[in-house]
Amino acid sequence: MVSLFFGLIFELNSTNIPSMSVVKTPWLFLLIPILLVGLISADQTDSPYEVDENKFFIHTSDPATGNLKMILRNDTGAHIGSLKNTIKFEDLKGNTVSFAMNGGMYMENQDPLGLYIEDGKQYRKLNKVKDAYGNFYLQPNGVFYIRKDNTAGITETSKVNDVSQMKYATQSGPMLLIDGKYHPKLNKGSSNLRVRNGVGILPNGEVMFAISKKPVNFYDFATLFKQNGCEQALYLDGFVSRMYAPKSGVKQQGGRFGVIIVESSPKQ
Repeated sequence: MVSLFFGLIFELNSTNIPSMSVVKTPWLFLLIPILLVGLISADQTDSPYEVDENKFFIHTSDPATGNLKMILRNDTGAHIGSLKNTIKFEDLKGNTVSFAMNGGMYMENQDPLGLYIEDGKQYRKLNKVKDAYGNFYLQPNGVFYIRKDNTAGITETSKVNDVSQMKYATQSGPMLLIDGKYHPKLNKGSSNLRVRNGVGILPNGEVMFAISKKPVNFYDFATLFKQNGCEQALYLDGFVSRMYAPKSGVKQQGGRFGVIIVESSPKQ
């Protein structure tokens, strides 16, 4: 559209219309900035900002099946830690893992930095600290949870008042999307690039997990969830992140994590 506008100006000046000066015809040049703004805005509306989904590994899970959960320690009380250990742990339970990913930030001892609920038992309380350094504390942060009725949700930490109906929960941050809008501190075009993983809730209630194949900024990562229709999305962690999801073409098994989100089902 912008090129068409300048083409029109060129056409006007290349016809047999008498030569015009700024002094004699100021109205035309005064209108140029106004028209340009309108044309550029129209271009942005017609071409919404999107990211290439091929740059991410994506796994969707239906919480209604009851196969999605969170784990931290094995039967001896030691941290499971890696995706490889997660697969082994579930195998000993007679389960096949279809998906596993680190599920939130943790302290040096691998304990969760914020709220953690596993199988209805709360192991760590909600972390309400706001004035501190790090992505976790970039307000608003939030909580990803699975209710006892096997439905999933993501909410801002400040809105968590009752955890009694949460079967599983992990706190992390920052929020990526809040009611369909970008976290106010995410900057388009930011040079802060990292491999990142996160989670969002799809319009049909299923859970969308994603990890970038290469370093990406927060804004582009949030855009991935937005263009898939998520209203709420939460950042889980950065360059240390891993995902195991064979059907999605990724079989990473390393890591040294705290909470691990896993989807598994009894072996056939």
